[in-house]
Amino acid sequence: MSLRLIFMGTPDFAVPTLLELAGQGHDIAAVYTRAAKPGGRRGLELQPSPVEREAKRLGLAVHTPASLRGADTQATFASHEADAAIVVAYGLILPKAILDTPELGCFNLHASLLPRWRGAAPINRAIMAGDPESGVTVMRMDVGLDTGDIVMDNKPMIERVPIGPNMTAGQLHDTLARLGADLMGRALTALEGRELRFKPQPAAGVTYAQKIDKAETRIDWSKPWQAVHDHVRGLSPFPGAWCELAGSRVKVLRTMKGEGSGSPGTALDDGLTVACNGGAVRIVELQKAGGRPMPADEFLRGTPIRSGSAIS
Repeated sequence: MSLRLIFMGTPDFAVPTLLELAGQGHDIAAVYTRAAKPGGRRGLELQPSPVEREAKRLGLAVHTPASLRGADTQATFASHEADAAIVVAYGLILPKAILDTPELGCFNLHASLLPRWRGAAPINRAIMAGDPESGVTVMRMDVGLDTGDIVMDNKPMIERVPIGPNMTAGQLHDTLARLGADLMGRALTALEGRELRFKPQPAAGVTYAQKIDKAETRIDWSKPWQAVHDHVRGLSPFPGAWCELAGSRVKVLRTMKGEGSGSPGTALDDGLTVACNGGAVRIVELQKAGGRPMPADEFLRGTPIRSGSAIS
């Protein structure tokens, strides 16, 4: 037996789950994703989302509504006669009329250990906050922001992942995407057998992962070295923490604990060790605007940064 599903997702993070559900033999009646946006080398070509590209490769029907609140859009959604909707980083609010349409409900794969880090940027915020672990959670959606009941079979549908001291948001993203696909696949197997149960999220421990604002991506060297390090890896590779080196804006992709101390924002050696508040970090990998990521020593061969230089 398979389920008739609507899949709703947009970025790379959602693709493994789409592939998992298709591979399990579920009938994916429609795929909903965000509309194509201008991009490409010149920024003029419309670039479909990763989910749209994969859905079309699989021969699935794709819908890209700007909103789900219109009566016509809701009628189209209902016409698919889906048993359930699976939502993974879709990017649009699902109104109650949509949530109530599938017979078995709408289920979301969220990239955090709910109720910690509800909201838009859970992967980035977990690392930026120095959390020791993260994970993925399957929940049955309601009208709140990531407030729905946690899905259970014999235990909560949650997978935990330790966050290593140098793990970046990109690395955590890829790990959680793979784990999440498997977790959702297991949840749907249980749903087919009507074996799922539901548990309200704890009232304690709620935090919100606000969308990353460009204004907060600049590195603040006046913070402790650990906070600077967590800031860099929490924004790597995208959108990227940045600073100015030799008068140019540079994205910093990797750092490690440095040796020495000094006035925050001062180079402590010729190898891109930068003083923070009460310590230092050493820049390991960085990227010039429009360039490729490169090791710090390669960057320094073309742009020497001498000890005592100010880094802003």
